[in-house]
Amino acid sequence: MSAAEVLTVAAEGGVIGDGRTGANLALGVGLTGVITGWLALARVAGRISTGNARTGAMSAMTVGLLGTALAVVHLATSSGGPGTGNGMVGAIAAVPLGLIAMAFGRRALARSRAAEGNGDRLERGREFGSASHESSGP
Repeated sequence: MSAAEVLTVAAEGGVIGDGRTGANLALGVGLTGVITGWLALARVAGRISTGNARTGAMSAMTVGLLGTALAVVHLATSSGGPGTGNGMVGAIAAVPLGLIAMAFGRRALARSRAAEGNGDRLERGREFGSASHESSGP
């Protein structure tokens, strides 16, 4: 195959990945966000003891937003419709993945804040309980 034929095939979209690269990137980023959000939820629930749940939750929300934005940009700039090889279907599938990642991250963040609030109340109760118990002693 000559160089002119290769360039012609590439210009026509015959090379795998030309039109699908943006959609594949958005899918990968969205899936990464979903996994990060799921792990953050597992950390909050105590099933995983390593890592910080709040950091994971914020990361999932950020990566989910990025994946959704990449998918929307790809949908806005790609020509043709579904089935043309431009990655439209992949970009359409990436939008809910990004939204799910943001929802997982938000839920993990809310649960971690609630867990921190309960821990603070418990500590305050112990402090007040020990102080009042000592003052009423003999």
